[in-house]
Amino acid sequence: MSLLELLTNQPQAITVSELTAQIKDRLETEFYDVLISGEVSNFKAHSSGHWYFTLKDEFSQIRCAVFRQQNTYIRPRPTDGLKVRLRARVSIYESRGDYQLIVSSIESIGKGDLQKAFEKLQARLLAEGLFEQAHKKPLPKFPLLIGVITSHTGAAIQDILQVLYRRNKSINVLIYSAKVQGEGAAAEIAEGISYFNNRQDVDVLIVGRGGGSIEDLWPFNEEVVARAIFASRIPIISAVGHEIDFTIADFVADHRAPTPSVAAEIVAARQDELIELINYYKETLTQSFGYLLLSQRNHLANLRTRPGFESLPKGINQQKQKLTNLTHRLEIAFYSELKKQKEQITDLSLRLATRELKSNILKSRNQLQKIETQLETSLRKQLQQMTDRFHSLVSTLDALSPLAVLSRGYALVWTSDNSLVKRPTQVAPGDKVRVQLSEGEMICIKDLE
Repeated sequence: MSLLELLTNQPQAITVSELTAQIKDRLETEFYDVLISGEVSNFKAHSSGHWYFTLKDEFSQIRCAVFRQQNTYIRPRPTDGLKVRLRARVSIYESRGDYQLIVSSIESIGKGDLQKAFEKLQARLLAEGLFEQAHKKPLPKFPLLIGVITSHTGAAIQDILQVLYRRNKSINVLIYSAKVQGEGAAAEIAEGISYFNNRQDVDVLIVGRGGGSIEDLWPFNEEVVARAIFASRIPIISAVGHEIDFTIADFVADHRAPTPSVAAEIVAARQDELIELINYYKETLTQSFGYLLLSQRNHLANLRTRPGFESLPKGINQQKQKLTNLTHRLEIAFYSELKKQKEQITDLSLRLATRELKSNILKSRNQLQKIETQLETSLRKQLQQMTDRFHSLVSTLDALSPLAVLSRGYALVWTSDNSLVKRPTQVAPGDKVRVQLSEGEMICIKDLE
């Protein structure tokens, strides 16, 4: 007993470090070499070369460490869900006061319950065709509204929002906050998918969370989530955990992203890239239109060089004159026939009058007047139809006439030897050319440049 304890009659308190050191010494002495079995969870290979994982059973768990010098000789390498038997000593990580197992050897004794459940469900859904590529829906190139199903307090949502804001500020995001681990998480995730599918304005969904142990990620291995993803009419990106983590949701989803940040990058095209793409399409469209216009101009020029081009206006005028003559002849025939009918009526009237058949004459006269009216109406109708037909043919011929093209401001340029000029190289500086306009011609001289 120290002097202080004797004077104060009070036991002296020890420090936390001293107590931890005493516990460590006793644990390492008592449990220097233990053989223990359990299931590996949350395995991580550190950049230093050391391995860290949790060994668990149905009721308890304990942290484990395998230092680099030891894991070089351990085969197979532990994975989440693997059942193992390991040899270790119990130690204390003094800075945290946590006790852990320092592992010296690992022996595989089969798969853990969660791993077996994972593989069983995976095989069943695979047989049903839920993973087939034919069911995968394409992702929209330019989504306006993105739905995100994750925990609103997790790091995943912050990563997604930061990437979306950086790449394209015009995209809107609708968040459905759901539990992403623990009891009831799978049901909430499925409810979120159903909620977005009942809307009509969401273009694509991101479903996911950050990394974790196989237990943490287990809701994304539940059948209810897999069925909800498969039934979704909206394309879904699964973004669960880190790049090395795979879940049932990854296999069913239309696209898998290794992390939530990558999922955001996939759905959000950069704003400057969109502007560049629009400018490219604009330039391509302008060039295509220019090529089309040039092609049509060349085609028109070729038509003008054909033998029938110059004779076409003459043919049109001949047809117009012919139609005019026919119309005049029809009018003469009409009035001649009308005069003849009137003379016949007069003659009949005289003949009937001599026989004192006035009543019959009057009746016949009325009848003849009716016939005259009908005949005149019929002839005028035929004349009008032929006149309308004539004007229609004239309009069609005028539309097809090359002279109509010249009337819109175009011109034909001919060399001194009456060759049509199609290229500037056909005329030397100082040469005279003849320019045909819609009305008249001009003689021009090419500039000496």
